[in-house]
Amino acid sequence: MSDNDVWPLVHAERAALVLDLDRLDDAQWQQPSLCADWTVHDVAAHLVDTWQTTRLGFVAAMVRARFDFDRQNAAGVARERGATPRQTLERLRQAAGRRSTPPAPLDTRLVEEVVHGEDIRRPLGLTHLYAPEAVVRALRLQTRTSASMGGAKERVAGVRLAATDSDVIIGDGPEVSGTALALLLAVSGRKSALDELDGPGVAVLTKET
Repeated sequence: MSDNDVWPLVHAERAALVLDLDRLDDAQWQQPSLCADWTVHDVAAHLVDTWQTTRLGFVAAMVRARFDFDRQNAAGVARERGATPRQTLERLRQAAGRRSTPPAPLDTRLVEEVVHGEDIRRPLGLTHLYAPEAVVRALRLQTRTSASMGGAKERVAGVRLAATDSDVIIGDGPEVSGTALALLLAVSGRKSALDELDGPGVAVLTKET
């Protein structure tokens, strides 16, 4: 898939999330997300930061953070979190159409949109039908990316992932089956998705999640 094919998927997911966020009241913006210690508002601010990220900007931010991803992410949230949810939402709208990216595979943009989309939606009881291709491409990238780069390569070592809603089979070992979305969330460290998985490999995955 070329860059020109990936960006429409990214932009569609961004637009859908902006619409969902536009329907929230202030209390919902303050709800805890699936990201540890981050509210829905914090995740939205993180997305403002990542949607605007450029290759040079990312490198500069990492240098300022002494190459600590957590510190770099926290600085981005603090910088882009508006004084009110509406201000942050407007920043998201303005950044949603961008095509800038950090020095990483373009499919990381799909990981961001799907996983962080669920970080926001699930605690609020919101559902969204993601483009299957977006979810599958995000899952494949996560499973071949090392944990040091935000992936799940080590987490899924020794298990076989089998998507029940696509023809995706990844790895060898005890099987973990479920939708591609549930698999993506689980390998990305979201424990709430583990209940949606089946198979003897779930116990193995649980130890690493």
